[in-house]
Amino acid sequence: MKNVKVFTLLLSVIGTATFAQDLEQAKKAVDAEQYDKAKKILKSLVASDANNGRNFFYLGDLYLNEKSVDSAKIYFEKGLAAKDKGALNYIGLGEMNLDSGDGFGAEANFAKATKDIKKKDTEEFLLIGRAYIKSDRPDFKKAIESLKKVLVVDPKSAQAYLSLGDAYYGDRNINESYSAYRNAYDYDNTLLLAKVKLAAITKNTKAFPEAVKAFNEIVAINPNFGPVYRELAETYYYWGASETTNYNAYVKKALEYYEKYMSLTDYSLESRMRHADFLILAKDYKALEAEAKKMQQLDKVNPRILRYLGYSAHENGNHQESVKALNEFIAKAEAKKIIARDYLYLGLAKIGLSKKADGKSYDKTFFDEGVVEINKAVEKDPVIASELNEFGLKLFKEKFYRESGKIFEVAVKNPKSKNYLYDNFYLGYSLYFNYDEKTSPKDELTKADLAFTNVIAASPTTQDAHLYKAKVNRIIDTPESKKVMVGSYEEYIKIVKEKGETEKAKNNLIEAYTYVGAYYANNGDKAKAVENLQALLVLEPGNKYATDTLKKL
Repeated sequence: MKNVKVFTLLLSVIGTATFAQDLEQAKKAVDAEQYDKAKKILKSLVASDANNGRNFFYLGDLYLNEKSVDSAKIYFEKGLAAKDKGALNYIGLGEMNLDSGDGFGAEANFAKATKDIKKKDTEEFLLIGRAYIKSDRPDFKKAIESLKKVLVVDPKSAQAYLSLGDAYYGDRNINESYSAYRNAYDYDNTLLLAKVKLAAITKNTKAFPEAVKAFNEIVAINPNFGPVYRELAETYYYWGASETTNYNAYVKKALEYYEKYMSLTDYSLESRMRHADFLILAKDYKALEAEAKKMQQLDKVNPRILRYLGYSAHENGNHQESVKALNEFIAKAEAKKIIARDYLYLGLAKIGLSKKADGKSYDKTFFDEGVVEINKAVEKDPVIASELNEFGLKLFKEKFYRESGKIFEVAVKNPKSKNYLYDNFYLGYSLYFNYDEKTSPKDELTKADLAFTNVIAASPTTQDAHLYKAKVNRIIDTPESKKVMVGSYEEYIKIVKEKGETEKAKNNLIEAYTYVGAYYANNGDKAKAVENLQALLVLEPGNKYATDTLKKL
């Protein structure tokens, strides 16, 4: 009987050790961004040992990281019933509270998780610290506070220092972050993630050669550690973006490193989504569309895949597919998950769809529907306005003046845009060239006048802004606008003469002197009329209007 008890105890010890080892394997798989592998291990652990709360927590946490909130909640709630460390699952529920903006609910759940722990227990505070970091609404100061409690009990906790590095980095304390990552690696030199994050800080300071060297040192230690290749890919991308002469070569290298990273992960949905995000950055839309379709085969529910399909389909000219995917994405996604770029791409795809088969015109209704979406994008994030310049210019150069005007009208809604001056200039141009006395409303000219006024306010010596402000007010043709016309033409003449560009601007000066001279002649200012008409004759001797008017005067 005694031997049976000993054997049973031995089996229990061996079993516990096996489960612990498997849990560590799952954690290492997560660090290596092999999410499907980690999930498979954890599901096996949950099925074989319902009394181990850790297994439920880490599986739920994995689902939460993937934004599969319903699945995460199921495992956290099941984990609460586990006899051993079931209370850890309150931490997962607490992070869900944080994500939804329920700070009080989060603190209540964290308090439940730590209620019955012993003085030397640190795991709970470590995981609470990570919850504050990983949340959609992070609180880095509270994370630091929680992680420091771990170090009070265990001053050499590499995991606590690793998470502390993340918290300090999120709190923009780079020096403390670097120090924490260094301590993490010093206390556990198998913790390659700490060394990767040290090198990533170097990358983020734009010291690209030094960052590459640091990442290659990690490759030499373990050539199969996937995250280092993702970091190398990002380093080469940003290096190429800062050294445009090497952009193509560096982006090519970046994409090669990202493929290496993917080959070392298990091509899980999470890894594929990271890959998709990088492909957007690198503007490799063919590869993005292919990746999005592969992801759709894996998961037909996740709305984020529709975003990738929408973006890539538009960039590849498949506007109908893009509109369908993005409309479906916006209908399915949580409001807080919809970003300005989603509306931008939907708008551009609708505009792409509105171009008629002959390529010579746009369907007005469809085009304007696209502009409505682009307006939503700029309202959500005004920075988007600076990206409209290139598209507006393309339409303008193709002489689609109505359409370019609609785009520039949205672009100028952000006065802080880097293209604000040029966008106003081309808005005024577009409205002026599109104006038709029979069909266009007069307020189009008022908008054009305001656009040129904005250009002049920002750059008073831009002579063409004065010239076209004069032209616009000439067409408006009211007593007040005629005064504005004269003042604008006179300012144009002054600037051109000061710049010594009389010969270059001869035809425009002839126009300016003609209308200014006529205005003064008709309003009884003989001296100014004579002055302008004589200047007109210098540029164009024998000008009949100038000669005849001077005789009358």
